[in-house]
Amino acid sequence: MVKLTGVGKGYGSVIALRDVSLEVGAGEVVCVLGDNGAGKSTLIKIVAGLHRHDTGTYEVDGRPVAFASPRDALDLGIATVYQDLAVVPLMPVWRNFFLGSEKRKGLGRLDVDLMRRTTRDELLAMGIDLRDVDQPIGTLSGGERQCVAIARAVYFGAKVLVLDEPTAALGVKQAGVVLRYIVQARERGLGVVFITHNPHHAYPVGDRFLILNRGRPIGYHAKDEITREELTALMAGGAELEQLAHELQATGTTAAARELNEDARELGITDDD
Repeated sequence: MVKLTGVGKGYGSVIALRDVSLEVGAGEVVCVLGDNGAGKSTLIKIVAGLHRHDTGTYEVDGRPVAFASPRDALDLGIATVYQDLAVVPLMPVWRNFFLGSEKRKGLGRLDVDLMRRTTRDELLAMGIDLRDVDQPIGTLSGGERQCVAIARAVYFGAKVLVLDEPTAALGVKQAGVVLRYIVQARERGLGVVFITHNPHHAYPVGDRFLILNRGRPIGYHAKDEITREELTALMAGGAELEQLAHELQATGTTAAARELNEDARELGITDDD
């Protein structure tokens, strides 16, 4: 559904992305992992149509594209749900669900009953059972707001969902709720690009994993090619942990060194590495 091949992006003398390739198929979750500054945000902006890539090719359904705006991406079924959700906290859930795409009847009046009913039905279809769609969306938990945004994108025709750190600011239980709805989106045949810095959230739901470091890909693996421990080691910079442990030992900070050594062992890193 979406394919990037050798994509690069620069801002003046700063190279934000270089030689990044990615494929997203129907009913598939592709996780893009990386620490701060890895290039995840730039990749999101390219896929979402906010920025154009400088090098490489971007294809949707096998056809090369160069979006001029996010509206062009939406028209082809690529919807992006950003971490800072575009919602109006004091408005009801149903108003936020149809924000900017309100249904009307006769003389331009809002069809409130239709929008309430549709919101309730679409959320139920995603497994979200809200007490009242008239409640302000700001009263929902972070996880529930994320799920409303996902259900909204699906209703308005999204074929590919790009999720920007949807679990970053959530607790364990709320993160689990969002991950469950990512799986449901996959089961409904959508392609999902899940941007995250947390391999423990990515591994249970992901089918493929792209790891970025300073704008460059350092790994692109199917789930059966990599374990969660190996994924964590790539993400965590295990070699740096090992080096720091040796430095602390050399300065006599043995307790901290032991702790770092334990972290390195958990990541499967040995002195030979």
